[in-house]
Amino acid sequence: MPSSINNLLQTQFKRNQYCPGIGKVNFGNLRRLKPISRDFGYNRGLPIDRYYIENFLERQAKDVQGRVLEIGDASYTRRFGGDRVTQSDVLHVIEGNPEATIIGDLTNADHIPSEVFDCVILTQTLHLLYDMRAALITLYRILKPGGILLVTVPGISQVVKCDWGDDWCWALTTQSARLLFEEKFPKTNVQFETHGNVLAAIAFLQGLAVQDLHQEELDYQDNEYQLLITVRAVKPEVAA
Repeated sequence: MPSSINNLLQTQFKRNQYCPGIGKVNFGNLRRLKPISRDFGYNRGLPIDRYYIENFLERQAKDVQGRVLEIGDASYTRRFGGDRVTQSDVLHVIEGNPEATIIGDLTNADHIPSEVFDCVILTQTLHLLYDMRAALITLYRILKPGGILLVTVPGISQVVKCDWGDDWCWALTTQSARLLFEEKFPKTNVQFETHGNVLAAIAFLQGLAVQDLHQEELDYQDNEYQLLITVRAVKPEVAA
C-alpha cells in the first residue's frame, strides 16, 4: 500500500476514534442552515449518489444488452451497453422529449407490449411514482423471461421538484425495497445493495460532490446510513 494512502487511512482512523465533547464539535463550513448547494452537487462535479449509481451499473454492464429500455434518456444504455444493445428505447411521461420512443406512465402503460425488453434501466425514478406496485407490475410484464431490471432508489436525500414536476413521493430502505420487489419477483432472483455512510450522507445533503471526498470515504459502507439502494431483479425464465 502506498505510504500516502496508508497515512490517510491512519489519519481517518484517528479522527473516527476521537469523540469531541458536548458543545465542542467543529462544524466548520457545515455550520449553516442552508446547504452549500441545492443542485445535488452537479455544480461542483459528480453528485455523490451518481457515484454509487454508476459504479452499480458498471458492475452490471453485461446485463445491458439486447433491447433496452431507459427512462428519460438513453445515456446509461449507451455508456454501459455499447454494441451489446440491439435496440434502445426511452420512456418519458411528457411528449416532446427528442429521445423518447415511448410516451407513458409506468403505472398506466397498457400500450407497452409484454415481454419485449431484455433489460430495463430505472435509475432514481421509482420514488417519483406514488403507486410503485403498479409500476413494478408493468416492469415485470414488459420484461422478457430472463430479462433484467436494474433499479436505483434514494434513501437519505434532499427532496426537490424534478423535471417531471413535484412528484417526489418516497424514500426507501433496503427492507422496504425488499418487501416491494419480492411481492413480484422470486426472492432468489433479486439482489439488494446499500451504499453510503454518515460522511457521504452529510456531504450529499449539503450538495457536495464526489470531488469533495476521498474514494476511501465514498467506498466505506455503513448499512445504518443508506444513501442509495440498488436492486437487480431477474424475471424467471418460466413465468411463475
